[in-house]
Amino acid sequence: MNREEAYELLHKYMKGENYIQHSMAVEAIMRGLAKRLAPEDVEYWGIAGLLHDLDEEQCDWRNHPEVHGPTSVNILHENGVNDPVLEGAIMAHNPLCGKKAGTTIEYALLAADPMSGFCKSVAQIYPDKKIASVKHKSVVKRFKEVRFAAGANREYMNAIVNTGLTLDDLIDVALEEMTAIADKLGL
Repeated sequence: MNREEAYELLHKYMKGENYIQHSMAVEAIMRGLAKRLAPEDVEYWGIAGLLHDLDEEQCDWRNHPEVHGPTSVNILHENGVNDPVLEGAIMAHNPLCGKKAGTTIEYALLAADPMSGFCKSVAQIYPDKKIASVKHKSVVKRFKEVRFAAGANREYMNAIVNTGLTLDDLIDVALEEMTAIADKLGL
């Protein structure tokens, strides 16, 4: 599967603009992480980010979080995509489905997912609401405030250390990559 095919699949199953923007933000962060961790697999890692929430509008994940991930894998299979590495990353981004991260791409996606929303939340408190205005130190400061963006799982973001990168590295990648596509993210 290439990026264009993944994008078409995303739009087949996801209609909400906020969900699509989130998926694109996670794709961008995953591409940035791959540049550091798996330079030969930048597009592939991006696809994992783009499709990580493929089932967002297809299952009752709010009441049954264990189905978020497995439903995406079923959608992939229904569309002729059988890729155990991709499936593992998508499943591991939601440990509540029973799959724990164990590979570099799985830990990267686990961390990238909440970091995208966290950086967006920081941008939203700036007067211009632009991701380009967000400074690294602001993200770190807000990260320490447990009530700020309380839904962004800090444990998952900190899991980036299992890749050999630091939380600071993740913040830098997220800000850089999200800024690069800010127009697509409405930021």
